[in-house]
Amino acid sequence: MTSDSASMAISSKQEFESLLHRHRKIVYKVVNTYCWQADDRADLAQEIAIQLWRSFHTYDNERSFSTWMYRIALNVAISNVRHQDKLSQFSVPLDESHLEIGNDDQTGKADERINLLQTFIGQLDSLNRALMLLYLEEHSYREISDILGISETNVATKINRLKQRIRDDINTKS
Repeated sequence: MTSDSASMAISSKQEFESLLHRHRKIVYKVVNTYCWQADDRADLAQEIAIQLWRSFHTYDNERSFSTWMYRIALNVAISNVRHQDKLSQFSVPLDESHLEIGNDDQTGKADERINLLQTFIGQLDSLNRALMLLYLEEHSYREISDILGISETNVATKINRLKQRIRDDINTKS
């Protein structure tokens, strides 16, 4: 390796590490959406970081890094889910430590609705789970389309159907 190519490799690695650090919350969000056990989350985060590094040479500086990162992270997570034999480990990731349960009726109702929403999301297939993650993070339909590689119309249709399913599901359980 020449000194120029070694310098470029170091520069590329530093740029990657900086971008990964700046956007690390994306990895956490994806990992927490697809894994409920701490060991599984750590393994998936590691696999996402490896795939991001392996693909870094394909990143186009003219495009949004976060969109590129989401796409890879979600693809890795979805592939991970597909390789799991037991879907039961993807049940609702909630225990009492995740919620601050209040004493008044309003807080109790809000907590119950959060539980119902998390149960609903936990039962979704990989694509719909990704859609919900991005939608709840208030990404635009265009951003979701770019990240997931589906049309904006498809995004809108799927999200509207999910909203209706949520309303139907929550209303039947309330």
